[in-house]
Amino acid sequence: MKDFDELLATWEGTSKKGLLTFWMLLALYERETYAFEMAALVSDISRGTLTADEQSIYRALNRFEDLGIVASSRRESPKGPPRRYYRLTPLGLALLRAFTERNILVFQKEGVADRIQRLLGERLDSQEGKGD
Repeated sequence: MKDFDELLATWEGTSKKGLLTFWMLLALYERETYAFEMAALVSDISRGTLTADEQSIYRALNRFEDLGIVASSRRESPKGPPRRYYRLTPLGLALLRAFTERNILVFQKEGVADRIQRLLGERLDSQEGKGD
């Protein structure tokens, strides 16, 4: 039987792979960026809950461009060779909005938010009782 930490790490790993697209598109919603900078942006806006290596970022951006949800252009860089900057396309923005409404905002809906608060409240109550 797997221990708790291993089970949680496995679940979080699976979840984070799926959320990388969300965090990347949300970063591109805020501003155009180049791939090398994207990893730091994703980590920052996800409050450190998700990190991605450069290869994962490049693969995802290439896939997004093939799908038509991002577009890119080369620009001169103040340091080194020109960089490829990525931006959301109208299709990418529509996709991000629809995903957010269907899969992120659901956590704020009555019933779901109440359940989450009860769950966390129970955990907090049980932790407080351990100190007695």
